[in-house]
Amino acid sequence: MVKNNVQTFEYKAEMKQLLHLIIHSLYTHPEIFLRELVSNASDALNKVKYRMLTDQNILDKDTELAVKITVDSKKKTFSIEDNGIGMNKEDLTENIGIVARSGTLEFLQKMKEEKKQTGDLIGKFGVGFYSVFMVTDQVVIETRHADKDSKGYRWVSSGEASYSIEEIDRKERGTKISFTLKETAHEFAEEFRVKEIIKKYSNFSDFSIFLGKDKINTVEALWRRREKDVKAQERNEFYKFITNDYEDPQSYLHLSIEGAGAEFRALLFIPSKAQFDLMRLHQHKTIQLYSNKIMIMDNCKDLLPEYLQFIRGVVDTSDLPLNVSREMIQSSQVLGKIKDVLTNRIIKWLQELADKETEKYLKFYKSFGPLFKMGLNSDFANREKLIELLRFETSTQKEGEMSSLKDYTKRMPENQKEIYYLSGDNREFAERNPNLEYFKKNNVEVLFLLDPVDVFIMPSIPEYDKKPIKSIDKGDIEINDTADNAGQKEDKLSESLIGLFRETLKDKVEDVKISKRLVDSAVTLVSGKNAADPQLERMMKMMGQDMPSAKRVLEVNIGHSVIKNLSRKYLAGPSDYFLKKCIVQLYESAQLVDGELSSRTEYVKRMMEIMEEATK
Repeated sequence: MVKNNVQTFEYKAEMKQLLHLIIHSLYTHPEIFLRELVSNASDALNKVKYRMLTDQNILDKDTELAVKITVDSKKKTFSIEDNGIGMNKEDLTENIGIVARSGTLEFLQKMKEEKKQTGDLIGKFGVGFYSVFMVTDQVVIETRHADKDSKGYRWVSSGEASYSIEEIDRKERGTKISFTLKETAHEFAEEFRVKEIIKKYSNFSDFSIFLGKDKINTVEALWRRREKDVKAQERNEFYKFITNDYEDPQSYLHLSIEGAGAEFRALLFIPSKAQFDLMRLHQHKTIQLYSNKIMIMDNCKDLLPEYLQFIRGVVDTSDLPLNVSREMIQSSQVLGKIKDVLTNRIIKWLQELADKETEKYLKFYKSFGPLFKMGLNSDFANREKLIELLRFETSTQKEGEMSSLKDYTKRMPENQKEIYYLSGDNREFAERNPNLEYFKKNNVEVLFLLDPVDVFIMPSIPEYDKKPIKSIDKGDIEINDTADNAGQKEDKLSESLIGLFRETLKDKVEDVKISKRLVDSAVTLVSGKNAADPQLERMMKMMGQDMPSAKRVLEVNIGHSVIKNLSRKYLAGPSDYFLKKCIVQLYESAQLVDGELSSRTEYVKRMMEIMEEATK
């Protein structure tokens, strides 16, 4: 709709829902609006700064790049203005008038339902501007793009049904956002409160922030100072500024690299926790790339391998020209050298944490392990170093305690020739696994693979310290056949009963064998020598992969009282139908324990029939 040069646009239904969610449900800290507006202004200034490296034919090319904030404590008004890249009409409709990314509404709705705070994430979805409606009922944007032939525009909205755009006579490049504060937000018209928020969130903006005539932030390339000259509080404030995180980082790495084929400085951080879906890293920022203190890429994913892209921070090098294009950056040999050095130093940093600050390392590992461990199957140059950084719970340690492979091998008795592991959904599930019984009885330590990622990486590590690494779910592990191993001694009757098991289950199992690993259980299922880990099979199916289930080997504990009773039944009548029914029930019981039983109805029905027969 057009009226007196003013065009009115209706928000799309999804945008209306998003606005209502943001304004009324998500933000628990109204002060966040100022962080978001300063962040947007800083982005606009960076864009024009980058453009001026190659193009001087723009508006106001000689003006100082800065953010200016004006408040009026009497009128309760607020404005923030930058002389950055500015916006044209298309920018106003595309970047302000619609949701920046598809799926944002669904994500934020889920976060609300789970009662998770999203104040630290909201700006990453391109809708941080709308946090301003927490503190005002109407916003006015006046803007003009940096192109000399551009026009000025005014955008007005109450954040509800619609917004309007009109052409205006604006001479300056950049964007001004102004509004009157709600009664509940009058505190943000006070200069001391604005200063307090800027110091908290935006102190390390790349550009000067003025409140009236006073500059109120610190504009400093912290990474270019000597590490010992940087205070912990400064470092933490800088981290929070570049990440929009509320919490201090877990750890930091301050680098000044000369030689090694690349020269650069870096300040890197490990966040306190994962703020994002580790498997959707492409949606999130990692490293800011600078050339001589000028940002040339806000999110340079090519600086780190994917498995290290939980790292946040800044890299500054003089080896890249300021006017380099993003395409040239991605194919740059300099960037490749920096990436190699960074990767090696980060791995060394993590190893130092593991050796000297165990609790801090384990906190990192629990937060980012699922991603980090994927490096074993992608970064073959650093594979051996990454193996040393793996950690697992084990059968002989308390729940929550974790062990490296090196520590495990140090605890191994001399007669143990293999490293054993068992995968499971959780520790309780793993400890109930019948295949663990022999190892428990003989106090043989077993690694627990409780992270779903573990079943993808462990098969690729055939040995450690010249010791084979084997799953105790496999049928080919070395188990000492001791005389007291559950009293199991093979005889002709046992062999004949096993033959009946094979005949009865011929279409269901690969083979039936007398077990050396069972102590308390009657039967268990194990995988053949070349079969995939059953946990891996389940994972692949959950991911929608068409992976046919391999037939398993059924192991039978001939010392178990049930099996002994079946032996007597067999001696009395080898063709007894009840005997075969019990064999099928034992097999399906093993499936049930493994979480692989397909027909529980049939299982329960057969169990009732067996109980009825047994209680006659």
